[in-house]
Amino acid sequence: MASVELKDLTKSFGDLTVLHNLNLTVEEGEFVALVGPSGCGKSTLLRIIAGLEEPTSGDLTMDGQWVNDLSPRERNIAMVFQSYALYPHMTVADNMGFNLRISGMGKAEIKQRVEETAEILNLSELMSRKPSQLSGGQRQRVAMGRALVRNPDVFLFDEPLSNLDAKLRVQMREEIKRLHKRVRTTSIYVTHDQIEAMTLADRIVILHGGHIQQVGTPTELYRNPANVFVAGFIGSPSMNFLDATLSTGGDRATLSLKDGQTLHCPLSDRLPAETEVTVGLRPEHLLVAPSGANDNVLHGTLELLEPTGAQNHLRVSINGSTLTAVDNTLASVTVDQPVALTIEPEKIHVFAR
Repeated sequence: MASVELKDLTKSFGDLTVLHNLNLTVEEGEFVALVGPSGCGKSTLLRIIAGLEEPTSGDLTMDGQWVNDLSPRERNIAMVFQSYALYPHMTVADNMGFNLRISGMGKAEIKQRVEETAEILNLSELMSRKPSQLSGGQRQRVAMGRALVRNPDVFLFDEPLSNLDAKLRVQMREEIKRLHKRVRTTSIYVTHDQIEAMTLADRIVILHGGHIQQVGTPTELYRNPANVFVAGFIGSPSMNFLDATLSTGGDRATLSLKDGQTLHCPLSDRLPAETEVTVGLRPEHLLVAPSGANDNVLHGTLELLEPTGAQNHLRVSINGSTLTAVDNTLASVTVDQPVALTIEPEKIHVFAR
């Protein structure tokens, strides 16, 4: 295992800079996910760590050793790609042991390593099969086994579950989490799926436009997003946003919306100093208000009702803005009729505009 550290790392392609002065430390044995929209630079960063791209400036160290000029082989990393990239004419055992063979390792040691890795990944019964005889999830496990068998210092995952259907993605998330718990190899995982990142990672790095927006545990990012981008990216359904005017008095802050409705939240050091702010409301924190409620209540019209069984998703129009609410109580509401939503003051997010 090895730690990985980026110091003022920048990457440009001609006049286009895709990574801007990144600073990040991945601790030994940690599982870190790089998350962001397409084009944010996460795959480029992974390729730099792997040695497939050179940084334009800045430093990359592994276990304290400067590795900018080292080849991928010299870095002792293993990479799992979106494509399984298995040799179709080889068996599972041969695919897993191929890199060890070309490195000159002895047959007995190769056999031992492959068998031990196959047991970890529940592949022992499939060793004589070829890729065409495997399911998508089994092929991805073989691809992970081919990386694991090398006993690398760092695992790099480049959207490894993108080609799988929804059910297999859930199963493979569990496989990867169990694998990391067992081997504790330092892992860096690239994905555009924030659910994957939150369920797998010890910490998440949110990238946008080549800049790190925030680094933290899944809980920290969900509860205390640093800005509107992070707040809207983490959480499903996405956070609702409303423009408001902030004023303070007594022990609470008042948020006045454009239509005259108000919300209240506690005073805190995290409140921006600006008068004009953006209010963030998570759908799962918006509740259908009981009759007669008048504190922290927003009144609107129910545009759309989406029953999902255990809960209802509500789309509520409030003065030209549409809010999403997740109702677990299955309250009785009617489309095109007035509806009131309430939220606890402590669960309101306020951002500088």
